[in-house]
Amino acid sequence: MNEKSILNPPTSRREFLRTSSSAALGGMVAANLTIAPKSSAADGDTLKIGLVGCGGRGSGAASQALRADKNVVLTAMADAFSDALHRSLNTLKSQFPDKVKVEPDQCFVGLDAYQKVIASGVDVVLLATPPGFRPLHFKTAVDAGKHIFCEKPMATDVPGIRAVMAAAEEAKKKKLAVVAGFCWRYDSARRELFKRIHGGAIGDLRALYHTYYTGPVKPMPPANKRPAGMGDVEWQVRNWYNFSWLSGDGYVEQAVHSVDKLAWATKDLPPLRCTAVGGRQIPNNEGNIFDHIEVNYEFANGVRGFVVHRQITNCYGENRDYIMGTKGIANIGGRRRPVEITGEASWSYEGPTPPDMYQVEHNELFASIRSGNPINDGAWMCQSTLLGIMGRLAAYTGQEITWEQAVKSQEKLVPDNLDWNMSLPITPIPMPGRTKSA
Repeated sequence: MNEKSILNPPTSRREFLRTSSSAALGGMVAANLTIAPKSSAADGDTLKIGLVGCGGRGSGAASQALRADKNVVLTAMADAFSDALHRSLNTLKSQFPDKVKVEPDQCFVGLDAYQKVIASGVDVVLLATPPGFRPLHFKTAVDAGKHIFCEKPMATDVPGIRAVMAAAEEAKKKKLAVVAGFCWRYDSARRELFKRIHGGAIGDLRALYHTYYTGPVKPMPPANKRPAGMGDVEWQVRNWYNFSWLSGDGYVEQAVHSVDKLAWATKDLPPLRCTAVGGRQIPNNEGNIFDHIEVNYEFANGVRGFVVHRQITNCYGENRDYIMGTKGIANIGGRRRPVEITGEASWSYEGPTPPDMYQVEHNELFASIRSGNPINDGAWMCQSTLLGIMGRLAAYTGQEITWEQAVKSQEKLVPDNLDWNMSLPITPIPMPGRTKSA
């Protein structure tokens, strides 16, 4: 596929990078940390790991990091809540008794716990909190000279994306490794497929169709289940998936994997515009996210990309990708052949069983640190997240959103100066045609 023949947006990726790097960071103030980065490490050097966010994904990331390199130790952990931290710590200790060296005074709890982990002398930070916190945590880690694994998505609003992009550019200057949790890009079968797509195996792209039909990830409990005395912030953070400022909506938090594969197929060049439909079919008590969104992205030369997302129980489930070109179709997720091309150059993946992609992410992260040639996923991880936010903006407002509008969006979802005791009213669920976009 010829990039120029398909994608020629009014605001180029280069312009996005330029404007993002100079953007204001939304009033976020990082800790004043000046520890020199360990930009490379000999095989005999011990690398210290800090975990920020001790839920299931964070615990999984820590487990994979500890398996990725023979000379690493986990020395510090942070979470908003003590119960989550100690549950994770106990599990990791049972799995890696010789590699988990987290002393009681290196267990940090609270909204500022991330700062204490980053300042504790670790070399690598794993960021796995709800994504609303990601921009602040990411910038603080880069400022402190830490190598980073950061789960997807990278933010829940565009000001946050601009902050992460600026920090990722700084990480590149500091020779810090940045690996994103967009795990499919680390799957060997998918890598081979996309290599063939980019090499012309299906001809010029004409359309892309991606499905993400699943059930709710973390249903919202009824309001009467809220413990007496629990403040607004704690209630929302404990049920983070149901609030757009914390999760970005299911489309941005979960279906962004499908959005990322759309971006990968189109060589990470942005669309011209998008429209979307979506809403809330099943009542969600106090939450404010949609449970279904379908986005239509328009690229140059009339190429269209469709991402459909639903999180409702007792419905048809599917997570597949159909990438259609002038000479064939690439399919991902089929029951008989999970990765294949049909058409003039038919092909299916016949290689060895791919290694676990979550593990590969960390294997390659630590190998790049050891080699002194750090990976930096910064540009495309931010662009894929922005594509997801762009689609959500279109669904919430009912309007056509151009790439330029998305890049320049000033809508800020994440509150400044969060405090457990602050009042944080829940924003009403969006209403297309009435909700405005900043």
